[in-house]
Amino acid sequence: MSVENLMLGPLKTAKGEIDLPGSKSISNRALLLSALANGTCRLHGLLDADDTRVMRAALKILGVELREVEEAGKPITEVVGVGGKFPNTNADLFMGNAGTAIRPLTAALAVMGGEYHLHGVPRMHERPIRDLVDGLKVIGSQIDYLATEGYPPIQIHSPKLDLSKPVKVRGDVSSQFLTALLMALPIVNQDSPVVIEVIGELISKPYIDITLKLMARCGVVVENHEWRQFRIPASLNKGSSPYTSPKDLWGEGDASSASYFLAAGAIGGGPLKVNGVGHDSIQGDVAFADALALMGANVSKGNNWIEVRGVDTPSGKLQGITLDCTPIPDAAMTLAVAALFSEGPTRLTGIASWRVKETDRIAAMAKELRKLGAKVEEGADYIVVEAPKNWQTPKEGIDTYDDHRMAMCFSLATFGPLPIQINDPNCVAKTFPEYFAKFQELVG
Repeated sequence: MSVENLMLGPLKTAKGEIDLPGSKSISNRALLLSALANGTCRLHGLLDADDTRVMRAALKILGVELREVEEAGKPITEVVGVGGKFPNTNADLFMGNAGTAIRPLTAALAVMGGEYHLHGVPRMHERPIRDLVDGLKVIGSQIDYLATEGYPPIQIHSPKLDLSKPVKVRGDVSSQFLTALLMALPIVNQDSPVVIEVIGELISKPYIDITLKLMARCGVVVENHEWRQFRIPASLNKGSSPYTSPKDLWGEGDASSASYFLAAGAIGGGPLKVNGVGHDSIQGDVAFADALALMGANVSKGNNWIEVRGVDTPSGKLQGITLDCTPIPDAAMTLAVAALFSEGPTRLTGIASWRVKETDRIAAMAKELRKLGAKVEEGADYIVVEAPKNWQTPKEGIDTYDDHRMAMCFSLATFGPLPIQINDPNCVAKTFPEYFAKFQELVG
């Protein structure tokens, strides 16, 4: 689909079954870890979208061999690990707007040695990276800001490392900073464990859990001390990466993307089933289904699927809830739009990280919901949404701010009584290029 805007609705039903695209969070972690490992790893079920293409392109520039093959009609990416040292020690890397690519690569390159220029689209240059850089500088990494202090673009130089003291990182801005350090520090050969200490409250703990589980699959088991301190074991094989290819690594469907279809199944009656996530998922955003159940949706789960069959409340409508969304910041956006179809206010807290995502998501969400007639209250780390008493159709349409999740979330607003224009629907290419095509197959 290549259109400037898309008119949808009013929709009445949503039912059917969908196989989810791969998880961005798992895909980019798996790509980097397998690249840093010894041996070749076959990655199954990777996401093919803008953010993962950015990571693939960067790894290739750094000298990593990636081979695309097919088995039983399904694509597989073979990554030939470099054993903890990229062949190319001087590179210019364009990172687009992919936080899951620039942050872990920054950490890996900053402890590895070489000259690297990392930059991206204008919005990337507005997304903070100071807390990660500060943590890296304390241990001897050499990093310069090339424009605004605390933000990309950056220039990385060869480090003078000292890991004898704990590495400190803030946990209340983005879990990606901690993820970056966790994945990068094992490749620094040490005689004693490396300690990372978290300053402040750690947000998005489920995303750290994804990191730890994937690291363990690649041979590095990190001690987690109540999410306040993490201990990386001492190096056993001097001069070589402690990461070892597991030979094959399977991804999951994207749990954040599942939220839009599950909410559609609740609003549009269902049954609507998503395949690729379920009881066994390592992604925290599967908890969205539980939040939807709290609102009154009829939810059932299997090992690798979740299904929603409408709403099971006396009124037949979703009910507003108050929820701490610290563990599920991305999927929480879907709850804010689902509130358009709920009785009573929905109050979502613990979402300060929305401010520093692809756009300021609290401000953007509040503005676009108000266009539809919703009553909205916003704060530094919360949003309260009440359904419209009188639905409106903004002539200028719903703006998406070059933010894939804004576009996908507001597809749900088209279940209201009026047609709605969604501007720049193509921004979903960041994580789910076929989203609107798949969405329209399931709704009526």
